[in-house]
Amino acid sequence: MTDQNDWDEERRSLLGRKISELGLTIRGSRVEKLVSGLYDELTQKSIAFRPPVYLSDEWGCPDGTPLIGIPFYLVDKRLERIEAEMAGSVETDSESMRYLRHEAGHALNYAFRIYDRPDWQATFGAFKAPYRERYRADPFSRAYVRHILGWYAQKHPDEDFAETFAIWLTPGLDWRAVYAGWPALQKLEYVDRVMHEIAQEMPLPVAPTEADLPVESMDYTVADHYAEQQDRVPIEDDRQFDNDLRGIFVSATDAPGGEAAQWFIRRHYREIVSRMTYWTSEPPSVVRSFVDHLVRRAGELDLRVGGLEAATLIELTAFGTAVVMNHRYTQTIRRTSRGTRGTSEVA
Repeated sequence: MTDQNDWDEERRSLLGRKISELGLTIRGSRVEKLVSGLYDELTQKSIAFRPPVYLSDEWGCPDGTPLIGIPFYLVDKRLERIEAEMAGSVETDSESMRYLRHEAGHALNYAFRIYDRPDWQATFGAFKAPYRERYRADPFSRAYVRHILGWYAQKHPDEDFAETFAIWLTPGLDWRAVYAGWPALQKLEYVDRVMHEIAQEMPLPVAPTEADLPVESMDYTVADHYAEQQDRVPIEDDRQFDNDLRGIFVSATDAPGGEAAQWFIRRHYREIVSRMTYWTSEPPSVVRSFVDHLVRRAGELDLRVGGLEAATLIELTAFGTAVVMNHRYTQTIRRTSRGTRGTSEVA
């Protein structure tokens, strides 16, 4: 209990401190090793350019600028713990490498202005097409590669290129075999051809500005960082999903010895939130707000787990994903975002 009390005190202290004053640095952290891994992969592909990296508020590549922003919390174990509590999970090394490859695709696209080429636009579409946070994806399409966040390549031509580049860069992946017969293979062949053309070219050096939000410019607290992300599913009536919950769980009368539904959801909370976040591409705060509502209502209705645990978990996650996706497509959730084109959303 002492350890928990110590952490609670340290957590409060960290939440109250400005991010710019935490002295965060990539050197000596696991991020340094991840970036080194990315550079090694570029070397294996004979690409001379090494996109500069810096710590920021989220994964991203500033619009039109060949830089890679990496979430600040990944260089500090304490901040990772806070992120896990707030977002439900923290990126593993494997997940981080997928994001780095994606952002490297943006960086090379911007560094050499590949998007200006007529053959790029003929392959991926108009770079200046409207960039929307919410997009309707076709899960059956074979015209796009699959890399991060479900069908993220379908969001915008810029993201399509970055995702295609990431697949092309992934070590040990036989992308020709994986995408044989798919229209997406033509995009991979295009990336392969263009990367051979620019392999030894070097763009002019750039550095992040205050507009790119490096940690040195993040003059707000850790608590403020998470408060800005607290979008919620708009539930006007607490009884809105009661019938759905009664369909997934059972009453205390029908299963007096069954586990309380609210504790069942709490026990699987991180898994539920992370899976729903992944498949919906919604911010963790949106998903958490909905799951928190289900926990509260399940307790007020005194519901119990009446069937197999695995089946109940699957049904609950599927139900939650359907609700959040419906809100996503109907755009009934409002979001304020500091992100720019090229920013990847993290589950």
